[in-house]
Amino acid sequence: MSEITFKVCIFGEGGVGKTTLINRYLTGIFEADTKMTLGLDFYVKELKLKDINIVLQIWDFGGEDKFKFLLPSYIKGANGGIFMYDITRYTSFEIMDVWLNSFKYDWDKSKKFPPILLVGGKIDLESERAVKHEEAKKVSNETELAGFIECSSKTGENVEQVFESLAQLMLKKYEKIN
Repeated sequence: MSEITFKVCIFGEGGVGKTTLINRYLTGIFEADTKMTLGLDFYVKELKLKDINIVLQIWDFGGEDKFKFLLPSYIKGANGGIFMYDITRYTSFEIMDVWLNSFKYDWDKSKKFPPILLVGGKIDLESERAVKHEEAKKVSNETELAGFIECSSKTGENVEQVFESLAQLMLKKYEKIN
């Protein structure tokens, strides 16, 4: 049985729930009082796909403007990414192009761009929704994004699916190359 390590970068505006999503995925526990990430944090999670051990190195990027200068060096060598927004804050969604352009800015043009999922968080706050599901799905389909998922770190809905879907996309790309 083989093992493959994938670098996953999760990025988006501050306060959208990136760290909470990662913590829920790693521990299965929702922590409401998660502190905002300063700069970046790094996590590791193992999973199995097609009898292959996959090691996800999850790089959690702080979404505040003062940390954006770190993004180009942070994404080097990334195999996949998650752009996350808060479904209750339209501004966190509409700024996606700025984040994606930052992500692509220093990308080696000789290499195919990695799969990036569009992830809408906080679907447990449906009554406060500002970003329509259909609009986000349409944007995902019209851009270079590899897919779209909405999730809730609070309830756990679709949390595993976010990371497993991205792992499958990265594995598919890896298998084509090797």
